[in-house]
Amino acid sequence: MPSPAVANSGALPTGWQLRAMAAADIDAALAIEQQASPDPWRRYAFEQSLAPDGAQLLVDPHGVAVGFLIWRVVADQAELLNIALLPEWRGHGLGRALLTALLEQLPAAVSSLFLEVRASNLAAIGLYAAVGFNQIGERRDYYRRSCEPLAGREDALVMALDLEFG
Repeated sequence: MPSPAVANSGALPTGWQLRAMAAADIDAALAIEQQASPDPWRRYAFEQSLAPDGAQLLVDPHGVAVGFLIWRVVADQAELLNIALLPEWRGHGLGRALLTALLEQLPAAVSSLFLEVRASNLAAIGLYAAVGFNQIGERRDYYRRSCEPLAGREDALVMALDLEFG
């Protein structure tokens, strides 16, 4: 698999597209989520998240879905609800490109972007910190460790990015 040429700016590589996720894309998003998360979202979570510009699918130049981004805006705050890439596409700058695309399309009135991340997901925490997120809290036992009922729970770090400049 050739590595896409991701610019240092975090822009999507040439030929790649981030487009609105439609109901017809839910199966592709579910397949990505199954590979990306130890406790994946269920179909109804994706169905409830479909909104104009709030659910987007990352497709490669051949039209193959490799990731997604789901977010919402409430008043002057935005929340990143879910972001995922197929495992074989991690480490190529696409996560940063997804975050950059999100930041570029948030309404000007949004002053903060929030997210929760598994405390064990050091790669994601590093990416978020590099983009400028800061940890502002912790949610004890927020995530299930897996789909198995007795698998235990894991803490989430709450992170925020201040979008007000000056």
